[in-house]
Amino acid sequence: MVPLYRPVVVLFIAALGVSSTARVVAQPNLRSMYVSALNEEGAPIPDLGPSDFIVREDNVAREVLRVAPAVEPMQIAVLVDNSVAARTYIADIRRALHDFVTLMMSRTEGGRSNEMAITTLADRPTIVTDYTSDPAQLHKGVDRIFSQPESGTLLLQGIIDICKGFKAHEASRPVIVAVTTEGPELSDRYYDLVLEPLKDSGAAFHAIVVGPPGGGISASERDRGVVLDQGTVLTGGRRDNVLASMSLPVKMKQVAAELTHQYRVTYARPESLIPPERVTVAAARPGVIARGMLIKERTQGPRP
Repeated sequence: MVPLYRPVVVLFIAALGVSSTARVVAQPNLRSMYVSALNEEGAPIPDLGPSDFIVREDNVAREVLRVAPAVEPMQIAVLVDNSVAARTYIADIRRALHDFVTLMMSRTEGGRSNEMAITTLADRPTIVTDYTSDPAQLHKGVDRIFSQPESGTLLLQGIIDICKGFKAHEASRPVIVAVTTEGPELSDRYYDLVLEPLKDSGAAFHAIVVGPPGGGISASERDRGVVLDQGTVLTGGRRDNVLASMSLPVKMKQVAAELTHQYRVTYARPESLIPPERVTVAAARPGVIARGMLIKERTQGPRP
């Protein structure tokens, strides 16, 4: 005779299975951001934790679970305006870039090195040094940067080209750093045609504009102004304006310090079929400036 209690046991085990499955389904997604935390002088702030950051998705606060130093290697595209408008600034631009290369090419805590490429923008985007982890090759590239007479700049086209490359190579931590003037912009691109691939690439966009403010006479120059303003904000980057090029080395060192002292902030996102339109991060304590970029999800993971 079969014992009468067996069906009860089977039903109990089945119920446990259903309950366990329900718990797994109910678990929230984990998303992460690369975040900079700076004091009022622009210097990175160390030793912050989950309670120091506020993450919002479409203005709804999410629970911050983990905060750790960001040690993943970066893929850094440096865009340099070497048009006629940059002629008197080239020596200081090269000096600033040499310092930037030295600071960014040190090995990360994870034991891997950042990669960097240098592209000039006079008349057309031109690769001076392709992506490499070799500082010597990058320094040689910096020394090959000269102003081209009777030329304009193509910053907007350069950003589009760089973003296409990031997407094609599935860059895991892409960064764009532009050193530009407000001279003639020759790109025939509306600002939304630049902002869209910039956001889609997952790249953080940082820009340093050297020289006096321009008049923004042409439509392309106005579009460039929108990209410099909105592109840096939307991607968690920074925009700096310097009147004198001798200040460039200091600003480039600040950019390097920010990039090499970022946090990886992980938060919980509830299960939802509709992704948020905007994710923002802020500091929980006064006197701290936080900005960041959501790490783009990839279907096949980053390439080694």
